[in-house]
Amino acid sequence: MLTKDLLRVSRRGGGYQPQFAGESHERLAARVIGCYQGHVDKRRETLREALSDIERESDDFKLVRGFAKLLDREATWKVRSPLEPATAREAAFVAGEAVGVVTEGERAEALDRAAQQLDATPEAVESSLYADLESREVLAAVDSRWSPPELIEQYNLSLAQTALFDATEVRIRSTDPKAVISALKRLRLLYEIRRLPEGERRTVADNDREIVVTGPDALFRKTRRYGTRFARLLRSIAKTAEWRLEATIDDRGTERELVLTNGDVTVPGVDPVTDVTYDSGVEAEFARRFASLELDWELVREPDAVAAGEHVVIPDFAFDYAFGDFRVYFEIMGFWTPEYVEKKLARLDAVDDVEMLVAVDESLGVGEEIESRDHRAIPYSGSVRIKDVRNALQRYEDQLQADAAESLPAEIRPDEDVISLEALSAEYGASESAFEEIAFPDHERVGQTLLRERVLDDLNERLEPGMDLDAVEKLLAEYDLSETSAVLGELGYRIEWEGLSGGTLRTQY
Repeated sequence: MLTKDLLRVSRRGGGYQPQFAGESHERLAARVIGCYQGHVDKRRETLREALSDIERESDDFKLVRGFAKLLDREATWKVRSPLEPATAREAAFVAGEAVGVVTEGERAEALDRAAQQLDATPEAVESSLYADLESREVLAAVDSRWSPPELIEQYNLSLAQTALFDATEVRIRSTDPKAVISALKRLRLLYEIRRLPEGERRTVADNDREIVVTGPDALFRKTRRYGTRFARLLRSIAKTAEWRLEATIDDRGTERELVLTNGDVTVPGVDPVTDVTYDSGVEAEFARRFASLELDWELVREPDAVAAGEHVVIPDFAFDYAFGDFRVYFEIMGFWTPEYVEKKLARLDAVDDVEMLVAVDESLGVGEEIESRDHRAIPYSGSVRIKDVRNALQRYEDQLQADAAESLPAEIRPDEDVISLEALSAEYGASESAFEEIAFPDHERVGQTLLRERVLDDLNERLEPGMDLDAVEKLLAEYDLSETSAVLGELGYRIEWEGLSGGTLRTQY
């Protein structure tokens, strides 16, 4: 963003349109870049004088200052002086009081006394006195990431962000709405997704959805936080292929309309500042703890949109079942205003034909309402308990396993000599527990593995008491067997451990 005093907008016709720079300004951008590069090792005050000359020669001094503002953020400024300025000042002032400085000669005497105290020259003391003033800082380096066209591109983005600072509502249409929603969640902005009415013109790739970013007036209107977050949102929007943004701007008490498209603003080819990943610490903690468990559910962050009447909802998470095409959506409702909670409940009420769990902050007091809408409520305080979510998923898992078991044949004859139940589960789309009652006429079940009788006979012939454990495991590996204890137990063997040195194959009896 730029500072508000550098904002360049046109209010023609009641609008609020940023005055963007274009190709005709590349020469001016190059001059400003060159001015910085040519003033390395020179004072800030000298650079400012040179920039003032460029301002006088240009048509718009705000544009020059805008370019300079961006470049200044890329510059490294340092205090350069023979002595530490504060130390030099203290010594000079003490000496000045002793001498009683009135004339030029007395000033020289005071500097000489200070120099003797600091074991330096009078010239070093004098040049150090005010070296730490901002105007006397030295430009040590300017490592601009931008060429003149890229500086203009960054300027236009920053100008548009500044114009959005006073936005009270933003309406967005994009070819990649999911990317925009992800940014909204990271920035923790309140939003809703509206389906465009039939017959309304589709302005972006025939997209029938519009994202409306807004908030209750009592919480957000005319606050710095509101404008800053909207401004940050623009970078993510501008990175999508095609988009249109309409904003309502509070221009000193007058509402004006701002319209931006992908033809106005793009993102320079530089790495952006990384935003936070989750909406809140509650979500981040839940995701981290859930990922540490070995469950038959995959946690998906910001899944596909779910229809909710004329709107759509993108829940915070989804759980995908590992053994079938089944998804349960998961929304975490933290503390919001009563108006937002009511709006959220209305959206959930309109959701149909999907399974959804909703974790509800107990302070909201809406758990029963969510339960009555057929969306299972999971109350929480402070953090969402994994056990509660696991129990809620278990009822789906039990039914899915029961359905899978009914669909399995009474007996299965795998082609492989050796096959794990894990591989069989993936093949049939059922959990391992679903095979408990299934017959395998051609195989023996040993642990979690199915083996033909001839494999067991072959192993029995090759195994000999007294073999060390390493040799046993290498032999079993030839058959892709990893359950050493189960296989050896089936064949009447065991491993006798000899301290920490290893194990030896022995008969069980």
